[in-house]
Amino acid sequence: MSRQIITRFAPSPTGYLHIGGARTALFNWLYARGKIADGNGKFLLRIEDTDRSRHNEGAVAAILDGLSWLGLDWDGEPISQFERAPRHAEVASQLLEQGRAYRCWLAGDELNAAREEAKAAGKRFESPWRDATGGFPDGPSSIRLKAPRTGETLVEDLIQGDVRFPAEALDDMVLLRSDGTPTYMLAVVVDDHDMDITHVIRGDDHLVNAGRQQQLYQALDWDIPAFAHVPLIHGQDGAKLSKRHGALGVEAYRDLGYTAAGLSNYLLRLGWSHGDDEIIPVDKAKEWFDVTGINKAPSRLDIDKLNYVNAHYLHQMDDAAMIAAAQPFLAGVAVTDTLKQRLERAAPFLKERMQTFADIAEVAQFVTIERPLDVSGKAAKPLKKEGVSDTLQEIAERLVAISDWQEEALEQSLKDYAEEKGVGFGQVGPPLRAALTAGHPSPSLGQVLYALGKEESLARIRDQIET
Repeated sequence: MSRQIITRFAPSPTGYLHIGGARTALFNWLYARGKIADGNGKFLLRIEDTDRSRHNEGAVAAILDGLSWLGLDWDGEPISQFERAPRHAEVASQLLEQGRAYRCWLAGDELNAAREEAKAAGKRFESPWRDATGGFPDGPSSIRLKAPRTGETLVEDLIQGDVRFPAEALDDMVLLRSDGTPTYMLAVVVDDHDMDITHVIRGDDHLVNAGRQQQLYQALDWDIPAFAHVPLIHGQDGAKLSKRHGALGVEAYRDLGYTAAGLSNYLLRLGWSHGDDEIIPVDKAKEWFDVTGINKAPSRLDIDKLNYVNAHYLHQMDDAAMIAAAQPFLAGVAVTDTLKQRLERAAPFLKERMQTFADIAEVAQFVTIERPLDVSGKAAKPLKKEGVSDTLQEIAERLVAISDWQEEALEQSLKDYAEEKGVGFGQVGPPLRAALTAGHPSPSLGQVLYALGKEESLARIRDQIET
């Protein structure tokens, strides 16, 4: 029987949930929740808050909020790395007692000079205290790992393949600082071991760390988790993702009007694929995902493709739910219950023209504009033709009599009117559309009338008759 799959996401609480971090969390979540884990996996959350100078509680809240919005639920309570400092120190002391680590008094200018000397000589830096047997100072000391002096460290990465680190490339890393605080390297290894992490899935900027951490696992005689280092996300220009490429935080994409499902689907496809499938619902993602399918090359953020994927999920939403989600983007518009009902009736048309919730501000203007409509410019030309007022009056009288206020019935009534008058629909439609929408983009007249409702439609028409 295979062991249980346990993954983790371990962000630093220094800012928002970065879009690259969100993708890493998604990969970890899918691997723990998916078919490979047979529904028995765990996805854990650890806040790597050992650097208290950069710790930000607001950032912690933003990270948790971003993960929750994306639907990435975690098992148990989030673990604080800072609170585990005594355990980290305990492990460092254990290595010291076993002779696998040593105390080092090299610090400050003396340490920098020793590093520069080793670099100039083309050698690996090594503290003179590594093999010292006496003459130890009374002052504070750090604890360093005794890294192998010969051979190599082989990291068998599930994405990158075999990655080899010669001994001369990895010096004796500090485990515990002279003030007694643990380093990142020590804390990560101890926490991953104590949390029973089986798979460490993270960005490939940690690949060198994997070599150092594997040495520490070996020194402790602990099982080494499977490593999977994911290539970073780049901008369209191939450069590392930065602010000049657009929004970086998950909450920024939410504020721009993207759906959680759309953003998750897009992030999933950034560096991983399943044939030619672009739209991958979460149930299929859990069934198909495997870290071994992640590409080795960096992926590029493509906003056009993100918009395409997001539009699919927006279009699939229930009309009322879509309008409720888009309502905050109607800045300056007082959304009454009546207006909300009109927007919901117009939703099928609106969704066709929206890629994000933010698009509603533009595409719903024919619904949200207030009476009396300011029909001007090119839009007003149909209303200036001779006999238009009479035409609008007759249409209004006809509409008053309609009890079945539905799109098809309304559309047919207008066609019947044009036929009875012996005129083309081009003499009926344009002035009526101008009166109803003031020239803003709109669907068929039957849809416009249905969306606006009987009372509002007749009021807008009569406003133009009286003008």
